[in-house]
Amino acid sequence: MPLALELSNIWKIVSEIIILWFIYYMVLLFIRGSRTVQVIKGLIIILLVLVLTQQFGLTTINWIITKIFPISVLAFLIIFQPELRRGLARLGQFGAMLKEEKVIDEIVKSTSILSKKKIGAIIAIEREIGLRPYIESGVVIDSKVTSELINTIFMPNTPLHDGGIIIQGASIVAAGCLFPLSHDQRLSKTMGTRHRAAMGLTEETDAVVVVISEETGAISVSIAGKLTRDLDKETLSKILNNLFNMQKHRKSIFDFLGRKASES
Repeated sequence: MPLALELSNIWKIVSEIIILWFIYYMVLLFIRGSRTVQVIKGLIIILLVLVLTQQFGLTTINWIITKIFPISVLAFLIIFQPELRRGLARLGQFGAMLKEEKVIDEIVKSTSILSKKKIGAIIAIEREIGLRPYIESGVVIDSKVTSELINTIFMPNTPLHDGGIIIQGASIVAAGCLFPLSHDQRLSKTMGTRHRAAMGLTEETDAVVVVISEETGAISVSIAGKLTRDLDKETLSKILNNLFNMQKHRKSIFDFLGRKASES
């Protein structure tokens, strides 16, 4: 009996460590590359100063910080409400994935044609975080992904030319969509609106955005707020296939674990 109790206690400790590690890992994924990191650093510094003032008996400074800290936490929750909402979405929401390699082939084919003709375009591909707010900003299409349709949407002097399209699974769900512009101060002033919109959307979601420059025909891809420019057809295809093959592999692992859990 004591042995069973000891094993039970060990299992509880291990379980707590695993849960805490998972929470810590998800928090790191959530704040990585965002402005939230700097704010958390500021809150940690305030906490350290609070502890030091208590240790050294600096009552006046300690009183001021004690009053400021709760306000700082409240301000953090209000100011960074969008970031917190996106973090919760990452934990609890799973969007559609590209299920067929043919979809990627159609995107790459269209991108190559638009690039040669120097027709500007912005194509957002939904991954795990849903893009419903941006879908609602455009015109619902809900049509199969084909290069012909993509090319038609982005033809100059058409109503939907200036907006972006959103691909969800194997469908173009909407066109003429508006994406948020990146506010990164490090970006070049010469960078166009499409590229800023691509980076802005990938800063707020985990979408992959393909951009074609109207001025040069250059192909770019934005992922996680980063922009990779001047890609050729083969490199674009490789990037997209690698991204979505990794996602399919991860999904298959979760499905396997889910089946094992239900069987047990």
